[in-house]
Amino acid sequence: MGAFEYQALDTRGKTKKGVASADTARQVRQQLRDDGLTPLSVVGVKDQQTTSTSTPTHGSRRRKISSTELAVITRQFATLLGSGLTVEESLEGLIQQSEGHQTKSTLSGIRSMVMEGRSMAEALRAYPRSFPEIYTASVAAGEETGRLAEVLDHLAEFTETRQAVRERIGGALIYPIFLIVVALLIVAGLVTYVVPKVVKVFEDTGQELPILTRILIAISEFVQQYGLWMGGIILAGIIALTIIFRQPIPRYFLHRMFLITPGIRRLSRGVNTARMARTLAIMVGSGVPLLSALKASSEVVVNRVLRKSLQTAAVEVGEGVSLNRAIARSKQFPPLLTQMIASGERSGKLDKMLEKSATALERELESRINIAVRLFEPIMILLMGGIVFTIVLAILLPIFDLNQLIR
Repeated sequence: MGAFEYQALDTRGKTKKGVASADTARQVRQQLRDDGLTPLSVVGVKDQQTTSTSTPTHGSRRRKISSTELAVITRQFATLLGSGLTVEESLEGLIQQSEGHQTKSTLSGIRSMVMEGRSMAEALRAYPRSFPEIYTASVAAGEETGRLAEVLDHLAEFTETRQAVRERIGGALIYPIFLIVVALLIVAGLVTYVVPKVVKVFEDTGQELPILTRILIAISEFVQQYGLWMGGIILAGIIALTIIFRQPIPRYFLHRMFLITPGIRRLSRGVNTARMARTLAIMVGSGVPLLSALKASSEVVVNRVLRKSLQTAAVEVGEGVSLNRAIARSKQFPPLLTQMIASGERSGKLDKMLEKSATALERELESRINIAVRLFEPIMILLMGGIVFTIVLAILLPIFDLNQLIR
């Protein structure tokens, strides 16, 4: 039985999309007619991908399961397998529970490939955008060792923890970004619309304006005349820098700057190290060979300098050097990580020590972000207060001078 994507019209003339399981497309069309739908197109999911998992087609590339959906699906899959269901039955249950069309389509394609005799890991590799290397490598190790349910349980914890960390960090950054945007809009509104109307009154009197007022008028006139041009130049500059730093050499230089800039250094290193440690922990705990685990872990490291250091460490491990020594030689990773790895290698509990180090690094990272946010709020309030005070003072100074002239 295969999986088919369909488009059909209901009795109201609205288009419906979905995924159905049947032996042939003809059976799917008949099922749609029985449900009161008019089939428009029925396409087999496996027809949208190549038979080789190494070169997925556009159909498989366009499908993307979000990190939130992946965490939910992994937990459900682990629960279904743990209850004694087969892989095919578990996948069928996931398809029925899923609501999104893309998710249903992706899971149906995986189920079809599994029913054709392919391994679960091979089916997942046909959808690289939805299932990263850590996922497929861990599932492959679970299938080889017969611990697929246990591996999926570990993956569920991994995806849930990663998603929770992302949400906490994202939530902490929302307020500062909102505050910056509002502050910029307020200042732009004052300089562009309020100041010109107020200051025009003093210009008509013919009196000599204070220097602070003249500076404010000059800034206001500049913003009015060239504000749109400046905005366009800034936007073009941002786009140009984005394109430039997508290139390997400029990006490597930028990431190196992140690691030597005070304030950014610990943040960048903490984010990447925590991600690497948690990825390596789940893969080692799932039975993936250390060298393969290091290779997959290097792919989740965003900072190119740290990624290169980890890849160099993997080469040294392949030559017989212990992991903690290889990591320590790079001098790029926190001492906490190397100490925990050394302890894990001595005790034979490397995955547990990596998990503990990842948790500690994530907590430190979250704590630093929270402190930065708490400091940012009063600093922004003081800065905004200073700007508004300067604008008000520039407006009031001519009034004081005018009062003195009247007296």
